[in-house]
Amino acid sequence: MSHFLAEVIGTMILILLGDGVVANVLLGKTKGNNSGLIVIATGWAFAVAIPAFIFGGISGAHFNPALTIGLAAIGKFAWAEVPAYICAQMIGAILGACLVYLHYLPHWKETEDKGLKLAVFSTGPAIRNTPANFISEFIGTFVLVFGILGLGTVKMADGLSPFIVGLLIWVIGVSLGGTTGYAINPARDLGPRIAHAFLPIHGKGDSDWGYSWIPVVAPILGAIVAALTFNAIF
Repeated sequence: MSHFLAEVIGTMILILLGDGVVANVLLGKTKGNNSGLIVIATGWAFAVAIPAFIFGGISGAHFNPALTIGLAAIGKFAWAEVPAYICAQMIGAILGACLVYLHYLPHWKETEDKGLKLAVFSTGPAIRNTPANFISEFIGTFVLVFGILGLGTVKMADGLSPFIVGLLIWVIGVSLGGTTGYAINPARDLGPRIAHAFLPIHGKGDSDWGYSWIPVVAPILGAIVAALTFNAIF
């Protein structure tokens, strides 16, 4: 149960801070309006690192079904625990998205663009091209999972690892995030997208379910290939 709660709360914090920085940049009349991708990438980096510091020693701080499945694929995590972890991550992601909605409550009415409101919750392509979008999410997640596994082989001072993983998330964001918004995490995209669908957001549009499978399937495949590649090398 402690593992389950750690994944729920950790993912909730990740989404609250990660989607929170997107809301701060995109929504009308916020203090951070139009501050750009660098702010978003930095916010997301720390959004991952902070709960990883807190919960790394309890659950391993996965917060990402793709990472959980990738680790299981190479025997570094028990398949029997995968369903519970993914369930916890999805619950946490939905709860975190709901908190973002509440935190920015007056600002939804100040934002006319329906696409920007959806972008607070879930990712979308800068140029809609299914093969290219899929490849982008695959590559981003490959770098994430291969990077996490590779960093795990390096001897570090106690407590340093989550900070370095935060830097990995940051560089993925600034280097690879311009195409699809770098979901690289099925729960990060699908959970908030579900929340967008049911929350009473003022003037919202549809939740773009036609695109939603890409930030779920591509990260899972990218994670599995990354883990198998790592296993073949190390």
